[in-house]
Amino acid sequence: MKKAPRKKPWKKEQLPSKICIHCGRPFNWRKKWAKNWEHVKYCSKACRNGKTPTTSG
Repeated sequence: MKKAPRKKPWKKEQLPSKICIHCGRPFNWRKKWAKNWEHVKYCSKACRNGKTPTTSG
């Protein structure tokens, strides 16, 4: 017997997104950020630590 495929409650296009304040790239909501999405400012640990170069624009 095959299991029925799981349905996701949303599509990736419907997830909220933000712009990283360090590198300026857009990033989407992740499940691990669900409890504090309003406080998330960086797209990655590297940006949070300031180790990635900023984009010049």
